[in-house]
Amino acid sequence: MTYAIIIFGALLLFAIFLFNNLISKKNKVHEAYSSIDVMLKKRTDLIPRLVNTVKGYMEHERATLTEITQLREKIISEKGRTNDRFKWESQLGMLLGNLQIRAEAYPELKSSENFLMLQASLNEVEEQLSAARRAYNAAVNAHNNALEMFPSNIMGKMMGYSQKTLFTIEAEEKKAPEVYFQQ
Repeated sequence: MTYAIIIFGALLLFAIFLFNNLISKKNKVHEAYSSIDVMLKKRTDLIPRLVNTVKGYMEHERATLTEITQLREKIISEKGRTNDRFKWESQLGMLLGNLQIRAEAYPELKSSENFLMLQASLNEVEEQLSAARRAYNAAVNAHNNALEMFPSNIMGKMMGYSQKTLFTIEAEEKKAPEVYFQQ
């Protein structure tokens, strides 16, 4: 009888450990996603200032500026769709990179204090965003591993947990932006 109580107690403690471990991993994924969300919001808030600063100098780049603005509005309006949002955010990052490279062709803009400040802020946000994405992927990886490994996979199924999606960048978004110099 004593052995049965000890075995039952050990199994109960093990189940509690598994349960708490899975909860912890799920919460780390949510925390990491929130960090990305904060950085994306910060980047999204910088965009109107950057666009307005660049507009006067880059009249013929109006299509790029319009595309950046439209993508920003789409991201803000449909915030809840994680997979689509990651795709849009990646596209936005590429467009902003292209915009900054194209701005190099405008000496007055390149030396503008406003532009330099916004460019530095945007670079800082992009670096923080990159770190947040790595943290998110690490948290998702730990979560997904726990859901696939025995015995936590049993507890995960009982709790109704499912695999999370890693943040990835599409192949065409990995290409370096093209740089054009005006003559």
